[in-house]
Amino acid sequence: MTRVTTADLDRLEFRAVQSGDHADVAVELLGLANSVDADSEVSRAELFVRAGEQWEMAQEFDRASRSYQRAIDDGGITVIDARALQAGALLELDDMDGAAARLEQLRAEGPRNLPTFIHIAETLQAHGDLKGAHAWSTLGVERFRHQDVSPYVHDLLMELLRIRFRIRVDLGFDEDALDRMLD
Repeated sequence: MTRVTTADLDRLEFRAVQSGDHADVAVELLGLANSVDADSEVSRAELFVRAGEQWEMAQEFDRASRSYQRAIDDGGITVIDARALQAGALLELDDMDGAAARLEQLRAEGPRNLPTFIHIAETLQAHGDLKGAHAWSTLGVERFRHQDVSPYVHDLLMELLRIRFRIRVDLGFDEDALDRMLD
């Protein structure tokens, strides 16, 4: 069994960026995920997610989707919900029904963190679904705006508000109370 630290993960991802060998790093991350200790600093599910992200950078969206599915099946905690990441990979594969099903599942259960809302809003915006991106960013802001938050979460909330603002402007919607939170 193997223990993986965030420093190990950083080194691997930095190597992928430097070399451009995202597929090789994805394979290495999958190998680590398959051999990681249960008490490792980086969870098995997070390793599957990171492998999926590397597959996406290698333009291997089917492999990315499969890696995200392994993270979903594992059930472990990940920084961004693997279902949101898989929805993005499915959109790249033009599987609109599959992506919509993943997003509907997330909507029904309620994503647990701001990075997931940010990812969904940015992904939908990138794929031209501005109304969907606006709805998700609004949902995320409304869910987290009244919570007593750390400076880190506050920064994420401000990022989501900025994303929402840009989308609202693109849609031609009028300014609202959530936009004024940026002032």
